[in-house]
Amino acid sequence: MKNLLLPLFIVFVFITSPLFNPAFAQVVSSNTSSVPVSAKVGQSCTISTSSAIAFGWYDPIEANATTPLNAIGLISVTCTKGSTGMTVGIGNGQHSGGTSTRYMVGTTTPSLLSYTIGQPSSNAAGALCTFPAAVPWSTTGAGLLSIVPSPDSVARVYSICGTVPGGQSVPVDQYSDTIIATINF
Repeated sequence: MKNLLLPLFIVFVFITSPLFNPAFAQVVSSNTSSVPVSAKVGQSCTISTSSAIAFGWYDPIEANATTPLNAIGLISVTCTKGSTGMTVGIGNGQHSGGTSTRYMVGTTTPSLLSYTIGQPSSNAAGALCTFPAAVPWSTTGAGLLSIVPSPDSVARVYSICGTVPGGQSVPVDQYSDTIIATINF
């Protein structure tokens, strides 16, 4: 009898298993739902200094007695791809003489050395300076540089055209100022 029970048990398991007999299989059903996914990308820009305006040596007796001393600084602007309506403005500095004349002050004397900064020859990234610059930088109106829409999110470099007018009678010193560049978007 023992020999007969084991084969009967195996046959019973085989017949009632859902793997071998679909009549004993459980019915599985499903339902679906869509899940919306979204994101928004807005305009965003950054601005940084790529290169300072370093005039070097100003010689009021010979080299710069009548000839201005020119130098170029660089700013880097990065905006979200497709950004439009951006402008760059540059403030008057710590020692302003108005909208177009700025002053560097001596580190050991209160003497002032005047300078101007102007926009590059065009609003295209990488445009070169022409001296004297035709349009002075400022933070309003025509002094704002309107930059072209961003074709991608890669940094673009713009020139700041600086000039120290010739013929200034100033004492020996090291002169400096700080100006603030702002991206408006």
